[in-house]
Amino acid sequence: MPAMVMWLLLALRAAQAVPRGVAVAGVVQDQTGAILPGAQITLLVAGSTAPSQSVVSDAAGAFRFDRVPPGLYDIRSEFPGFNTHVARVRVTTRAPASTMVVMTIEGFKQEVSVGGTGSETSTNAAANLNSITLDEDTLDDLPVLDQDIVGAVSRFLDSSAIGTGGTTILVDGIEVNALALSASAVQQIKINQDPYAAEFMRPGRGRIEIITKPGGKDYSGTFNLRFRDSLFNAANAFASSKPPEQRRIYEGTFGGPVPGAKKTNFLFSGSFDSQDNQSIVFAQTPGGSVNVNVATPQLNLLVAGTWNHQQSDSTTQAIRFSHLHNRNTSQGVGGVNLPEVGFDHEDTEDEATFSQQTIFSPTLLNDFKLLVGVENEPRTSLNTSARVVVQDAFTGGGAQQNQLRTEHHFTLVEAVTWSPAKQTIKAGLNIPDWSWRGNEDNTNRGGTFYFSSLADYAGGRPYSFIQQAGDGHTLFLEKIISGFVQDEIRLRPNLSVDLGLRYDWQNYFHDTDNFAPRGSFAYALDEARRTIVRGGAGVFYDRTGPGPIQDLLRYDGRHLLRYVLVDPGFPNPLKPGQTLSAQPVSIVQLSPDVVIPYTVQYSVGIERQLRPKTTLAINFIGSRGVDMFRSRDVNAPPPPAYFTRPDPTHGVVRQIESAGAMRTASLQFTLRGQMSRYFTGSAEYNFGRAYNDTNGIGWMPPNSYDLSLEYARADFNTRHRVDLFGTVTPAPGMNFGVSLGLYSGRPYSLSTGQDLFNTGTANARPPGVARNSLEGPGTINLDLRWSREFVVAVQGTRKRTATFGVDAFNVGNHVNYNNPIGNLSSPFFGQSISAQAARRLQFSARVRY
Repeated sequence: MPAMVMWLLLALRAAQAVPRGVAVAGVVQDQTGAILPGAQITLLVAGSTAPSQSVVSDAAGAFRFDRVPPGLYDIRSEFPGFNTHVARVRVTTRAPASTMVVMTIEGFKQEVSVGGTGSETSTNAAANLNSITLDEDTLDDLPVLDQDIVGAVSRFLDSSAIGTGGTTILVDGIEVNALALSASAVQQIKINQDPYAAEFMRPGRGRIEIITKPGGKDYSGTFNLRFRDSLFNAANAFASSKPPEQRRIYEGTFGGPVPGAKKTNFLFSGSFDSQDNQSIVFAQTPGGSVNVNVATPQLNLLVAGTWNHQQSDSTTQAIRFSHLHNRNTSQGVGGVNLPEVGFDHEDTEDEATFSQQTIFSPTLLNDFKLLVGVENEPRTSLNTSARVVVQDAFTGGGAQQNQLRTEHHFTLVEAVTWSPAKQTIKAGLNIPDWSWRGNEDNTNRGGTFYFSSLADYAGGRPYSFIQQAGDGHTLFLEKIISGFVQDEIRLRPNLSVDLGLRYDWQNYFHDTDNFAPRGSFAYALDEARRTIVRGGAGVFYDRTGPGPIQDLLRYDGRHLLRYVLVDPGFPNPLKPGQTLSAQPVSIVQLSPDVVIPYTVQYSVGIERQLRPKTTLAINFIGSRGVDMFRSRDVNAPPPPAYFTRPDPTHGVVRQIESAGAMRTASLQFTLRGQMSRYFTGSAEYNFGRAYNDTNGIGWMPPNSYDLSLEYARADFNTRHRVDLFGTVTPAPGMNFGVSLGLYSGRPYSLSTGQDLFNTGTANARPPGVARNSLEGPGTINLDLRWSREFVVAVQGTRKRTATFGVDAFNVGNHVNYNNPIGNLSSPFFGQSISAQAARRLQFSARVRY
């Protein structure tokens, strides 16, 4: 009871410290997304010319007005070389959403937007309302597990828009391999902003754009503590007992002006993440069921620093360094993988980035960015024994994962923006990846036996044995070069058009005509511009990533030798008198007619301003994948016997082809903004379908001579999706964040679990059964966050605050099963053997000063 009284007194004192009125805050940036420090920001009562308050945006482009009483206001932003921008905001007894001010270079007249902050209709062709934009304040209020902001927003991506190399992540406009950035150093995250921009390789829902915070004109900082313990969590549906787990994250930033340098500031950021994780093994062995918890601890360290300097009124420079180190123990364990197949993994990456923005004239802007990095990634098996795989029953023996991967790379962006009368033209050169990559591949040196069933394992009848030998060292240079030009044209006050052309090239693939035209438009149907028709289309070329290139170089029949033996002996795979070196070697090659795949995406929709802060968008989005990557064993035993390979001097001849196809179509309904007096957020329903006949560049069909049953629902297709996120603010300083995801099931395939085609792979389906003919269970996830901010001190317009929060993930403790086993030979056929996490609680504390 005394403790409760003390907390009540502290809360009362904090409430008394809150000044009358609320805060109005925002960020100023230009059309490219770059922040504008030093902009003059004035708050005026709507219709008045007398300023109520006036401030200058700090080095992060941020501004803030405190003690603003309820009313209707105009926020006027001015910066040399840019048009004056005016945004209208309504202030109630609760602070409005952060205002994003986008200033245009002088000479280009920006369109008028209807709405205010957060949600508004616009005749800018790039301002689509089905985008997702989360600023720092929104991220603070939403439930985010372990401060993994990229993981939290990845649910809004579209798998059909993601390329072979995975999701494209851009930090301050430059592509990165990994996010070496602490959560509190993030200023804004965008997904699907301007989906047809020629500046980017992938469509809007295939990339994540992150804008970071520089230092400010005053010393300030943030310290975050996140804590989870299994003591407060529910048990996983497949755990024999609730394992002891704990996670501790210490993270923060500190920045401000460099002493003695008025136009220079800095920002230090970092995080330390200690995870005492456990993996759940759920397997069936000849000795019976195995259901144990295995410790898989992880340590993650990040240290970063940014130096920002305003060299002149027209030139701003920034240098950023980062060091990222991850150490993971006993990886690869869980599900049917026994503890003995674990391996240790480390990854160290150091990067440095230099950027410069120069305003040459009131209509000409230049951006230059250069990133250089070094990465070192070793893997070490815990057990060197031969690996034993009984399909969908258990995997034992050694991990066979010993290897060392190294990389030295740089990325370059050079872009020029020119804004004549009624248009903005942007053109640039982009080198997304120029990397020297090395690999010491000692994987599978002890060999792996594959069995179709437990009965075959007990009888010593493997269907294949695979082992590697020879020189596993590869060293190669990967080069990717792109160029683009785009033109934003304002044809009329109610009509704008964006046109663009992009060119992509990569080495090792002799495909040099990859020109990708793109375009979009926005048209206001009414004079008030509350109803907007929006559409677009574009071509997007893929990349292979380094993996396939490395396969071509190491599996050439001379360096790393890969042997695939069908119907071998056990435990000795060779017959009397045989030697491994005398067996045919498997190779990887390119198809003679291989080209880089491309996707054509198109969309049309309508947006309506329902009220000043609420909008509804309805969009149809379709895509066509052409020349999609797949692999095929062109030396597979031919029908009807499927017995002998055509070329006896080789084993598997994996040929990388571009002969696949994909078709997708979806209908999206997006409601966003202030939906009620207390709730602000976004809700989206998506009904879609996706079909293809390939699952990626490494995927191989069961029968390389008959692909007639491969065109089916794509692995990633979720027909029904509901996503909702937002904040509820019942009182000043108190916030509730909510995130809801409702998804129907994804498809999976029925298989025999047998190698019916004698290729060394047991992925054959029953006769006449198409790929992905079954559907898995749906998922329900409701996450909530409660947080309470206490004002510790007030100095002028600045506040020092302490915030305490509790996050609950999967609040209803719904068991979200993963796809069942579709292998007819497995003892788990028709059953799920794993599930997503049960209910978890996360406690957090944040101090800002």
